[in-house]
Amino acid sequence: MKSLVLFVLPLLMAAITQARQLIGAPSILHYTKQQYAGGGQTWDVDMDRHGILYFANNEGLLTFNGRHWKIHPSSNHTYLRSVKVDKDNRIYVGAQDDFGYYLPDENGLLRYTSLKTLIPSGEREFADIWNIVLYEGAVFFRSNNKIFCYRNNSIRVYPAAGEWRLLCSTAHGLYAQDAGQGLMKYVSGNWHPLVPAITPQNLLVSAVLEGKQDTLLLFTLKNGIFKLHNRQLFPFSTPVDNALQKDRIYCAKEWDNNQLLLGTAEGGCYILDKNSGAVIQQFSIREGLQHNSVRKILPDNNRNIWLALDNGIDMIRYNSAIKQIHPDQHRCLTTYAARVFNRHLYIGTSDGLFVTPLQDHTDLSFQDNQFRKVTSSDGQVWGLAAVREELLMTHHEGAFRISGPTALPLFKGTGCWLFLPQQARTLIGCYNGLRTMSPEYAPVRQVNKLYESLRFMTAEQDSVIWASHPYRGVYRIVLEKDTTLRYTLYTQQHGLPSGNNNFVFRIRGRMVVATTAGVYEFDPIHQRFAPSPWLYPILGNAAVKYLTEDATGNIWFVSGKMPGVVDFHQPSLQKPYSIVQFSELKGMIVSGYECIYPYNEENIFIGGEKGMYHINYKKYKQPKTNPTVMISQVNARDSLLFSGYIPASATILKKLPNAFASFHFEYAAPSFGNNMEFSYKLEGFDGEWSEWSARTEKDYTNLPHGKYAFSVKARDNLGNISKAASYAFQILPAWHQTTFAKSIAVLLGLILIWCCYRLFVAQQQRHKKEQARLILHHEYEKERLQNDKLAADIQFKNKELAITTMHLVQRGKLLFNIKEELLQTIQKITPSPLPSFKKVLRLFDEADENAEDWEQFSRHFDEVHNNFLSILKKRCSDLSTTDMKLCAYLRINLTTKEIAQSMGISVRGVETSRYRLRKKLEVPADVSLYDFLLSVQGV
Repeated sequence: MKSLVLFVLPLLMAAITQARQLIGAPSILHYTKQQYAGGGQTWDVDMDRHGILYFANNEGLLTFNGRHWKIHPSSNHTYLRSVKVDKDNRIYVGAQDDFGYYLPDENGLLRYTSLKTLIPSGEREFADIWNIVLYEGAVFFRSNNKIFCYRNNSIRVYPAAGEWRLLCSTAHGLYAQDAGQGLMKYVSGNWHPLVPAITPQNLLVSAVLEGKQDTLLLFTLKNGIFKLHNRQLFPFSTPVDNALQKDRIYCAKEWDNNQLLLGTAEGGCYILDKNSGAVIQQFSIREGLQHNSVRKILPDNNRNIWLALDNGIDMIRYNSAIKQIHPDQHRCLTTYAARVFNRHLYIGTSDGLFVTPLQDHTDLSFQDNQFRKVTSSDGQVWGLAAVREELLMTHHEGAFRISGPTALPLFKGTGCWLFLPQQARTLIGCYNGLRTMSPEYAPVRQVNKLYESLRFMTAEQDSVIWASHPYRGVYRIVLEKDTTLRYTLYTQQHGLPSGNNNFVFRIRGRMVVATTAGVYEFDPIHQRFAPSPWLYPILGNAAVKYLTEDATGNIWFVSGKMPGVVDFHQPSLQKPYSIVQFSELKGMIVSGYECIYPYNEENIFIGGEKGMYHINYKKYKQPKTNPTVMISQVNARDSLLFSGYIPASATILKKLPNAFASFHFEYAAPSFGNNMEFSYKLEGFDGEWSEWSARTEKDYTNLPHGKYAFSVKARDNLGNISKAASYAFQILPAWHQTTFAKSIAVLLGLILIWCCYRLFVAQQQRHKKEQARLILHHEYEKERLQNDKLAADIQFKNKELAITTMHLVQRGKLLFNIKEELLQTIQKITPSPLPSFKKVLRLFDEADENAEDWEQFSRHFDEVHNNFLSILKKRCSDLSTTDMKLCAYLRINLTTKEIAQSMGISVRGVETSRYRLRKKLEVPADVSLYDFLLSVQGV
């Protein structure tokens, strides 16, 4: 009876439970075979303790660390069918006719070891290894005809009685299905039948999970889900039994919060309530999967759901605070507006207005999806506004009032952008200018004089309106009557950074303009725009396209095709605010038609190109564990040094030759689906950490020898920073940079210095000798020049002496001739007047013997000839004046005739005087008198 109640009650609950789909669908990330460079079919998936994912793929073992994909072909180049990672980071794989494991070495490179050689001989013939299970310290591998148990470096083989069709484990047992003996359980090293009844029913079990109260859940390929209790099978009915039988269950996983994850062949992934079987959500091609055939499912540590598909790999960001809402489940419509009104959620799209009722969920993304289109709303919806307890809609065809499930036109014929409620009226910005509407919604009047498209408007006063046109500028509009206005256009000449892309908004009661260079405000005193004194310092000069304010005072904005928020309730970096940018939505919003509707902290709606995005900001900003970062690859000179499958800090210090001077580092943060920023530093080279950047690689070139450590850290968009990951290495010096080489170089240098010193000394000596030679040569030249000068002087003076001597000779000759002529004349006169001329003749004799002329001559002669006469006189004191004259005349080389004339004697007299002089001077007979007199100069 107890068993009957146990199973009947869930059946009744399942019968009354309707399948439901939530309006908020998590985003799905697609990884195609072109991205991971592998085969289309992926058969299995697992994750190691570092966060690296491993996929059994047709092309081999695929790995993914959040950024980089790598593929390791199987040893025999066949398909990999299964993969499992143990606690020691050993990656077991199963292929065709082989199985083994990959283990990272000390450099983080995966090395494969085949276990086939451990199989007993005669049992080594098998086909594909479809399942790998870790159980009680052993590893079990299933092929169709054998199960292999690997334990303590030995393998035990369990042949199939019929055919092994399943191998799986739960917390309390290891199970296998044999085609002949049914479901079996592994007990004490052997397989024992557990449910033979499944064989007659042709049930092919694809998964076994633990249920409640000693119950097992059996998932079959074609027959749905069963409960096994006391060896009896009971159907576990769900609202989608027929769909599951048709779609075929490939795999199943138990998930937290009593949920089940089912992968099917044709229906994608189901999430079921474990107790009732109700469908919580389904993900298929319709919801965004690449393929409906899900081979394996893996929930990761961040509650993301990884799906191994028949064509590609998908990740469902199920735990994300950002979800997508598709009002039309059959089409991904672009959305432009959202509004919660009277416990209904309205979403304006490119093809009408959709509405769904709301239940009691604070996070509206968990509402049941009951969207329906509002009647008469077909076409482009631009905006929604709650005005005087009415919901109004601006539309491509006019303005409408929403009444229940129907849109009632306020006016039609021209498109409208927005409503601007005021006390006395409601303004409508239209395609062709401004319109006013009374509180009773009629009549609607055109305001004249300005016919520009007014998509952005805000009120300064009831009669003063600010509006902007993306390609005109900013208008200040003064309403004079309901049908007339005057306006002033402000452009770049009035302080705006550009005449284009200016958008007016009202933030905290102030009119601000979002521009291409930050947020500006109007200065009424100077009648110019200037950077906002309070928003510009926060957002800087970034191009801002949208601004709005939530109920708590936070400012939401769009900049760089990415939404963000200035949160004044979460200070950071010594500032009273923090800026959070939702990088997950970059490029996904509607550019040029941005829309953010911050209903409350748990429900932020953002218009997107493919549906409406919903952010639970309260959940998004909850404290999270700091991200992790890993160095995934290190290359040097095209050589792989480190491959990232162990922490880089666990590697042995790599010593590299000096030729390895250029390095390439790759790094990643296994925070799948989150946009991370990184900062790096190479200790020993970089002085500071780099600026934060989304780049996941860094190159260094021409590093000198020395020790280095490359470090990197990651930061998420909430500012959480990881611990740094480091890889240390050493570049050895070149042979000429080693200590030995330096010692040899020092020794050679000393020898060279000594040689240079010796060479210098020798050169100095040569220089001194050369200097001495040059000095001697100089002195010689100087003496020679002096001698030459003296010789010239002597020659000159000799010439003068010769001239003087010749003058004396001529004078003596003249006086002698005069005397002779006078005597001859006197002798001819009779009587002879000789007595009368004696006095005259005596004067002639005195002129011949004038001692004064001789003294002057001898003085000049001694000056020229180094005291020749004085020296000669000292050597021979008995020389007479006549002898001295003869020596002087001989010394200057006068002829005998010239001497005779100079001395007033005959030539014969000169010869006699010469003879006497040789006697007095004792000149040897073999020496000429002239040579003797020349030798007297050196005495």
